[in-house]
Amino acid sequence: MSEDSQWQKIPSVDRILTNPALEEVLTRFGSARTTSFVRRILEQQRKKLRQDSDYEVPDPDIIVKQVASELASQEPTGLTRVFNLTGTVLHTNLGRALLPQSAIDAVSSVAGNACNLEFDIPSGTRGDREQHLEALLLELTGAEAVTIVNNNAAALLLCLNTLALNQEVCVSRGELVEIGDSFRIPEIMSRSGCHLVEVGATNRTHLEDYASAITRQTALIMKVHTSNYEIKGFTSAVSSQDLSHLAHHHELPLLVDLGSGTLVDLAKFGLPGEPTVREVLLSGADLVTFSGDKLLGGPQAGVIVGTKAHLSTIKKNPLKRALRPDKMTIAALTEVLLLYRNPDQLKTKLPTIRHLTRSLEEIDQTAEELLASFSQALQGHATVTKRKSFSQAGSGALPLDKLPTIAIEISPISASDSALQQIAGAFRQLPRAVIGRLQNGKLMFDLRTLDDIEGLKQELQHLLL
Repeated sequence: MSEDSQWQKIPSVDRILTNPALEEVLTRFGSARTTSFVRRILEQQRKKLRQDSDYEVPDPDIIVKQVASELASQEPTGLTRVFNLTGTVLHTNLGRALLPQSAIDAVSSVAGNACNLEFDIPSGTRGDREQHLEALLLELTGAEAVTIVNNNAAALLLCLNTLALNQEVCVSRGELVEIGDSFRIPEIMSRSGCHLVEVGATNRTHLEDYASAITRQTALIMKVHTSNYEIKGFTSAVSSQDLSHLAHHHELPLLVDLGSGTLVDLAKFGLPGEPTVREVLLSGADLVTFSGDKLLGGPQAGVIVGTKAHLSTIKKNPLKRALRPDKMTIAALTEVLLLYRNPDQLKTKLPTIRHLTRSLEEIDQTAEELLASFSQALQGHATVTKRKSFSQAGSGALPLDKLPTIAIEISPISASDSALQQIAGAFRQLPRAVIGRLQNGKLMFDLRTLDDIEGLKQELQHLLL
């Protein structure tokens, strides 16, 4: 075919836009954006023809498909569901705690409707958004007062900025932790406007160290629960009770940052014990901060509980409005807290507790049910076995405690890193990505957090290698 004939094959913009196959694309992406892509692709055809006179211009139907494909490929993906089979129950990168169904229903209800967020229905006057869960938190923690912000780092920042602006705060060197993504306690303290006074040594801090560090510029004493690591060996730390006596002797408040935080004795569920919020308050702490989306098993939130006097001051800080939670967080957190009124139901109704306490026998049964599906999907590319392994809580909770589990172990037939990466990538490219962990040249899928067995089986049918 002559070069002139090829130039004549390049369709007009209108011809592409009026193609029936492009109707759905126009509806989805809009006329302006679609037209821009059509023009760009047609110009690419002209450029190719100028560079190569033998180039054959594709039919208009193929160009339409190219337009649709390129538009879709550049569309932001946004949040999407994945299978968390990493072995980390509270995985920060994968959204941490899964909400119970009651919380999901509550979020759905208020998300699509007007609600009484700051409206008192009986009186017809303005209300307080925290009134919906304040009574619950007071009941569950034994605190005098409470306030909520959007995460625990914000809770800590708000407390320090309110009570210690331009003043000193005493903290043990062994508690100056990094809380994740390179954010550290000293940096949060600096941004809050207070001055850090390091007390004691990394491995050993004594009550006298705090006493000698107190000056006229001291605004409070802070204790950070090192929930994301532990120092063993020649160590010493001061209890909240002893610190509260010292702080109150000097008329200073004691702030305890629990980090992960829990409202129930985890030992009752066969898990390693963690100090509860109520226990820390009873030990004499004036303020306690903790997260909503870690061991508590709720939405991302930061909770501050403590004395009325201190909470009243904190609530007046202008930062409080900047850090306040939205209606969906309050709706979800309220439903999660309601479950804690009857702790016996947590193992069945709260996903975080259910996953942390899932028995090895149940996980093994899940592995047996999935082995054939995995083997069929990976036939000719990898061998599939089940393997005993260990899960972890994640998100800084129970850092040294491993939970016995069963994982599906995938070993590429071609024992190369590229083959392993190709298989792991194929699982991530599934309509609902399956995320595992790479370990010793194998791809491991920990089944502790898997609830939707049939859904995973269906995804395996789409695996392309």
